[in-house]
Amino acid sequence: MAAPVALIVGISGQDGAYLTRLLLGRRYTVHGTSRDAEMVSFAGLEALGLKDRVTLHSVAPTDMRSLWQVIDSIRPNEIYNLSGQSSVGLSFQQPLETFESIVKATLNILETIRALDRSIRFYNAASGECFGGGSDASAHEGAPFRPRSPYGVAKSAAYWAVANYRESYGLHACSGVLFNHESPLRAPRFVTRKIAAAVARIANGSNETLTLGDVSVRRDWGWAPEYVEAMWAMLQLPEPEDFVIATGRDHSLEDFADAAFRAAGLNWRDHARVDKALFRPSEIRLSSGDASRAASSFGWRARMPLAEIAAKMVSAELCRHRGQALTEAELL
Repeated sequence: MAAPVALIVGISGQDGAYLTRLLLGRRYTVHGTSRDAEMVSFAGLEALGLKDRVTLHSVAPTDMRSLWQVIDSIRPNEIYNLSGQSSVGLSFQQPLETFESIVKATLNILETIRALDRSIRFYNAASGECFGGGSDASAHEGAPFRPRSPYGVAKSAAYWAVANYRESYGLHACSGVLFNHESPLRAPRFVTRKIAAAVARIANGSNETLTLGDVSVRRDWGWAPEYVEAMWAMLQLPEPEDFVIATGRDHSLEDFADAAFRAAGLNWRDHARVDKALFRPSEIRLSSGDASRAASSFGWRARMPLAEIAAKMVSAELCRHRGQALTEAELL
């Protein structure tokens, strides 16, 4: 039997690297896209030693022609859409680019599958930002969307586009509504990576002060390698369904900073300060998800606690500071 073929649209990020590792371990042939595969850094794939094991394509997901050509040429069994502008903070500065990179790209993939091969199974990366933190309770699949950022609005629109194509055209298409999930492969602009990197520098003698935004906001932070397991499992179900993927435990940004500095034997209050200039125009005070439906449907549960996530990220940054390659102990 031929190996199944997967296409990861937006493979260059954290989730793309970990999903590639999972799929290769399951004997898939993996293809991935980036806007410019010759110029983009695939640091995550390289850190995991996987770049030479995948076929990379230059594709702009907002350009249907380039997307169609790749899908038509490789005829994947599964497509994972991880593309689009991924920073909530940046979305306030670039709302139109955020909307187009998420919504237009998702619609282009859906239209290509509808016209070319409706047997392709499609996973779309939605976000806990869709819910907007309108309740103190953990959000489940039936909770209403009240997004509070251009990023959340775009992810919500893409989610409903997937649901519409599933219902209208019978596509095996689903969305994973993933809450925050971290790893050493997070892009440097994300606050968790920013904290871990600062801890490593300070632990090695830097006298800098880390500046943070609102440290009272609470988020549901999980471990990225676990979350890609849920992506794959969702596409293996006989019928497509949308699922919330989260730990069900919320922590403040102060909790994360405290855990990260403690991992290096430091007190965060001695090395960090709050800067109101970093506050967002509209902020979600509490964001937490209820993944009990995923647990009952395909046995997925988050396993790694926040303190261990923070410690692994700090350990990885200490390795980077020393110019050492990251090991499996930090990455997985």
